[in-house]
Amino acid sequence: MYEPNVVGDWQEYDAHAGLRVRVHRLEAAEPPRGRDDAAEGLTYFRLRVTVENRGERPFTVHLEDGQIDVRIGPDGESAFIDWRNSQFIEGFDVYPLRRATAVLYAAGPETSLSHVDVQIQLRVDDDWADRRLWAGGIGLAEGAVGTGVVRDNLALQVSNFLRDQAEEGTA
Repeated sequence: MYEPNVVGDWQEYDAHAGLRVRVHRLEAAEPPRGRDDAAEGLTYFRLRVTVENRGERPFTVHLEDGQIDVRIGPDGESAFIDWRNSQFIEGFDVYPLRRATAVLYAAGPETSLSHVDVQIQLRVDDDWADRRLWAGGIGLAEGAVGTGVVRDNLALQVSNFLRDQAEEGTA
């Protein structure tokens, strides 16, 4: 089993040389065209999924509804996805040294947003790539390791570990 990525990390695909993906900019944000009535009482957040081509040939990329799964809270409950406000990548040719970005609006109970897991299954040139997982949260402040639920958050633990490793290497 592979380890999940931390929100902001790039994930390369071995089957598609030079193609990489990342989930980033996980933040609280209101949707541009107004809230969906089904999200009454929930807190909205936004995330971006960027596909980058560092290879030598173009790839046709699809990242549409049903290829992104967002789970929140310690129990991994499904987040409300606002498809009307979200922007997807629908059959876009990503040429070498270019990027394409999808913007997803979702919502959930505010107390569950410190744990956000995003699973992506990219379709490249009509082939399905392996599923990849990113872990993160909203409202994770630097140095908040010792406080309640945040201490158990995988993304924060990995972030702190990587920061500690970088500090050791630069000394």
